[in-house]
Amino acid sequence: MKESYWAYFILALGVTIIIVMLMVQRMTTTTEEDFYIGREVLEASMIDAVDYGTYRTTGKIVMSEQKFVEVFIRRFAESVTNNKTYELSFYDIYEEPPKATVRIRTSNGTTEIGSESFDVNLDTTASGILETIYGVSK
Repeated sequence: MKESYWAYFILALGVTIIIVMLMVQRMTTTTEEDFYIGREVLEASMIDAVDYGTYRTTGKIVMSEQKFVEVFIRRFAESVTNNKTYELSFYDIYEEPPKATVRIRTSNGTTEIGSESFDVNLDTTASGILETIYGVSK
């Protein structure tokens, strides 16, 4: 009888360890995914939002703020999964020189362990400045 209690204890410990590992893996994968998606979408959105008419006439790179936000939201929505809740916050959007900072807050929903429930929110911040090596030749 004593040996069967040890078997139950080891089985329960194994299940608990697997559950904790799955929760940690889900959170770390989300952070890494948000970072790489945010960085790639930020760069592509800044390039898409460049005002080429101003660049042709003055040689300065100027970004449209409204177009940047619109393109970022569209590209980000196409790239993420539907099983999480995302909140995007835009900070420090400058048109000249083009610079933007975006905070991505990810929520996986409420997790319940026993009688306690908690909500995990992960924040990822991406900043970018669009530069060029080209200048206007006179």
